[in-house]
Amino acid sequence: MSTKEPEKIIAFEVEIPEGITVEVKGNEIDIKGSLGSNRRIFNDSLLEVKKSDKKLHITLVKDRGLEKKSKTAQVSIKKEIENDMRGVNSYYERKMRMVFAHFPINVEVKGSVLQINNIIGERFPRMANIVGSTKIEAKGQAVRVYGTSLDDVSQTAANIRQACRIRNKDSRVFQDGLYHEIE
Repeated sequence: MSTKEPEKIIAFEVEIPEGITVEVKGNEIDIKGSLGSNRRIFNDSLLEVKKSDKKLHITLVKDRGLEKKSKTAQVSIKKEIENDMRGVNSYYERKMRMVFAHFPINVEVKGSVLQINNIIGERFPRMANIVGSTKIEAKGQAVRVYGTSLDDVSQTAANIRQACRIRNKDSRVFQDGLYHEIE
């Protein structure tokens, strides 16, 4: 019996912009730029990524009935790589606003945790995890969440919003918390 090699089709190429270095090691892609670096891990049984001069070649593996998963992975990894390349040159950011009626809320960054104090007059602070290398700045009632990875910034903002959720009270009356600003 002979083992047949899986059929490979070049799916697409991603241009590498100026000022960005990309390294491919096994199933990891390291992207470095002026603001920092991002690392992306992909499923190497579905995709094969190779680097040439100024392009990343992403090859789709058609084998074992995994065509649908491979195509989904192809679209996802392409967009994730493009987002990571954009993030290492200009930060992704989410602007949030502290809203309170009676008890003033204040926030402090302690390591990889954001501590939210005095929400609806509670004595104990609420905690929100800061994901990856995301940074947080607070000035007055404005809170800025920013970093090089779109996934990490979005998840950190969601963690903050989730930590401020008011339970067992009427949400129309108790509206204290940190909310995303609408731009």
